[in-house]
Amino acid sequence: MDTSNTGPDAAYATDDFDMTRQALASHRRITGKALTVLTMVFAAAVVLPLIWVLISVFQKGVNALVFPDIFTELPPPPSLSGGGFGHAIVGTLMTLGIGTAISVPFGVLAAVYLAEFGRGTRLAYLVKFSCNVLTGVPAILMGLFAYSIVVIPNGSFSAFSGGVALGVLMLPIIIRATEEALLLVPNEMRLASTGIGATRFQTVIQIVLPAAITGIVTGIVLAVARAAGEAAPLLFTAFNNNLWATDIWQPVATLPVLIYFFSIIPYKASQELSWAAALVLLAIVLIFSVTARFFSRKQKF
Repeated sequence: MDTSNTGPDAAYATDDFDMTRQALASHRRITGKALTVLTMVFAAAVVLPLIWVLISVFQKGVNALVFPDIFTELPPPPSLSGGGFGHAIVGTLMTLGIGTAISVPFGVLAAVYLAEFGRGTRLAYLVKFSCNVLTGVPAILMGLFAYSIVVIPNGSFSAFSGGVALGVLMLPIIIRATEEALLLVPNEMRLASTGIGATRFQTVIQIVLPAAITGIVTGIVLAVARAAGEAAPLLFTAFNNNLWATDIWQPVATLPVLIYFFSIIPYKASQELSWAAALVLLAIVLIFSVTARFFSRKQKF
C-alpha cells in the first residue's frame, strides 16, 4: 500500500496549496479593481473634455440662435450686430454633397475589389497601403492637392474644388468601413448564391452588398461627419464668399471657414456669430455621429 501521499507532509502540502490559491485569488481581485479604477479614470479623461466643449459652445452660441434670421440672412459688417450665416450652411451642404458624390462610388468599388475580387493580390496590397497613408495625411494636404488639380486649372476658387478636397479626405474612411462591412457577411451566403447558379458579380451585387448596406451607410455617415468640420482644405479650395452662391464653380462660404474668420475678428458681434456657427456645426456633426451609431447597431447577421 502506497502511503507517500498521506501523513503530515501531505497535509502541509495541501495547506500550502490552499494558501497559494487564496493569495492568487486575492491578488487577482486587487488587480482587477485597480484596473477598473484606472479604466474609469482614462474614460473620464476622454469624456470630460467632450462634455466641457459641448457645454462651452452651447453657452456661448445658444443666445444668438434664438433669432431665426440667423439661418436666412447674410453676415453684417464686422462692427455691426445681427445678421446670420445662412449662405455658409448652403455652402457647407454643397461641398459635402460634392465630396460624397465623388468619394462614395470610388470608395465602395475599391472596397468591393479588396473584399471580393482582389484578396492577396499586389494591387489590393497597394490600395490598402495607399488607404492607410491617406488616413494619416493632414487634411490641409488634401486642400493643396485639390488646389493644384482644380483651382489652378480653373483659375478660381470654387465649391467643386472644396468638394474634391473633402472627397479625398472621406475616401479612406469609406473604403475601410465598407471593406469591413463586406467581410462581416457570412461566406455561406456567397456559397448558397453560387450554388443556385449565380455568377460572382451577381452574388456581390444582389446578395453581399444588400446584406452589408447598414455597415456601408455607417462608413459614409462617419466620413461625412469627419469632413464636415474641416476648415484647412476649404481655405485652399472653396475659400469664402460673403454673398449667396449656388454655382459650384464659384467660391462659397462654409461653416468651418466662417468660424475661423469670424473668431479672429476683434469685434464681439462677429465672435458671437462665430460661436453660433460653431454650435450649428457641432449639432450637424453630432447628428451624423448618432446616425452612424444607429446604423452600426443594425449591422447583424
